[in-house]
Amino acid sequence: MTGELVVLVHGLWMPGSEMAFVKHHLEKQHGFSGVLFSYPSVRGTLDENAELLADFIGSMQPATANIVGHSLGGVVALRMHALNPGMPRGRVVCMGSPLCGSRAANLATRHGWGSAILGKSVAAGVVSDAANEWATKVTESRDVGCIAGTVPAGLGRIVAKFEEPSDGTVAVSETRLPGIRDHLEMEINHSGLVVSAKVADQVAAFLKTGGFEKGGTP
Repeated sequence: MTGELVVLVHGLWMPGSEMAFVKHHLEKQHGFSGVLFSYPSVRGTLDENAELLADFIGSMQPATANIVGHSLGGVVALRMHALNPGMPRGRVVCMGSPLCGSRAANLATRHGWGSAILGKSVAAGVVSDAANEWATKVTESRDVGCIAGTVPAGLGRIVAKFEEPSDGTVAVSETRLPGIRDHLEMEINHSGLVVSAKVADQVAAFLKTGGFEKGGTP
């Protein structure tokens, strides 16, 4: 493959098919060519999953490789670029990704069951060493855009009891990675981000122009 590519990266506990709607919408409505990437979100470490993503993209030899990641998928995408600065050009869109840590994950890991079900990637890239600690060079060299949901419907709100805007799993403030190109808040919850045509349209706008249609403040 030598043309432009959009790689869709799922979140925690999810199969690659979680991103099928976004892939289909980007292809049918915006002319992109998408591929789904699947990785062991609980069993694999953050760096292991980042390298799996790098190998996946490298095997297709694209001239351009845009990446769209939901939740943990956005963290994996940024980590991949941090570890592999020579990857093909391309923009990154993170949807509901905890790039500045996660209150819900931090509280859950205080219990043995929390650490077990959240797995190694969350422990390394969200709880212990969030993207705001290591992604500076990525945001300096890549256009990164973040979409945050503001409808607090999700299991995370039970654990975290958010007292600020959130999508029910990730707080809006946790998506505001310093140095990103654009940030957009949308009235949707965490799981709804991957099944919304309006969200997919905003993803397409960023991939095409480096900005969301209505703009935003990083």
